Amino acid sequence: MLKVAVIGLGTISTIHIPAIKANPNAELVAVCDNNETLSKSVPEATFYSNYQEMLEKEDLDCVHICLPHYLHYPVTKACVEKGVHVFQEKPLGLNTEEGLALVKLEEEYNDIKIGVCLQNRNNESVEKLQEIISSGEYGPIKGVKGLVAWFRSKDYYDSQPWRGQWKYAGGGVMINQALHTLDLMQLVGGEIESIRGSVDQLLDYNIEVEDTASARIQFKNGAKGLFFATNANADNSSVELEVLFEKERLIIKDSILTRVNEAGEKEDLMEDAKLPGSKHYYGASHAKTINQFYSAITENTEDYIHAKDALASIAIIDAIHLSSEKKQSIQMEVFQ
Repeated sequence: MLKVAVIGLGTISTIHIPAIKANPNAELVAVCDNNETLSKSVPEATFYSNYQEMLEKEDLDCVHICLPHYLHYPVTKACVEKGVHVFQEKPLGLNTEEGLALVKLEEEYNDIKIGVCLQNRNNESVEKLQEIISSGEYGPIKGVKGLVAWFRSKDYYDSQPWRGQWKYAGGGVMINQALHTLDLMQLVGGEIESIRGSVDQLLDYNIEVEDTASARIQFKNGAKGLFFATNANADNSSVELEVLFEKERLIIKDSILTRVNEAGEKEDLMEDAKLPGSKHYYGASHAKTINQFYSAITENTEDYIHAKDALASIAIIDAIHLSSEKKQSIQMEVFQ
């Protein structure tokens, strides 16, 4: 039985905690948050307001990091140095520099696992998409398109001010809302050669970070990518991921993978499991990804999403910001 703790009892912890409780091989023994009014929120677990005290007092196998972005690196480092496996919410870190530091930590402590919650990789539609791409039945990929048109109110930033500040969030719509889409674009498209990007603020929220971003992506295999994300939509529209081949398109929209042929005929191939409730757009693969990581711990396998796997998405975000600042294409080798 794995003894598990959660650090950070904000919104995303309400997705992690039920998944932990549902796993028959895990026991939630402790939770930690600096807001002591949350001390009774998970009554079956011992509450701590200081994660270092928790690491000293509890005999833990795994810790879930559900904290603001700027705390991901230092808290993950503290856990790993205590010999505790870490399941970390995205993003990997504030930027590529922190991401590389976590990859180095992963290499130095190779008996301790750092898993990253890029759960959309485990969506049924994405798994089917990768299976089709790997088969080569439609030939080489010509293009990849990712669209995220969501809404975030001013209160979203006002209630948690760190979300709008560079030093705490590391960015805006890309690192918070569209990181999963960028991760999937590079996962299916392959290594990226260069990026030309632009970031902006369409909302008058008085925040430092971007609420809108776009990019043209050149993949090393010759495919071209288009990315667009915004928090300035009227509502949360379905994320779209499209992979273009010579005569076929594969599109994930509304959690369904659809094949569209040259004649425009459509065939639904796979539909994702749904997460109930108002956060349905998170997808339902958190539990699947958590269970995968627990199995990797108990069976000592490498079948989980490593820190090194999560590095590319952070590097893409940094490249788009740098490209926007310099108003020129950025070679991805700069971030290696």
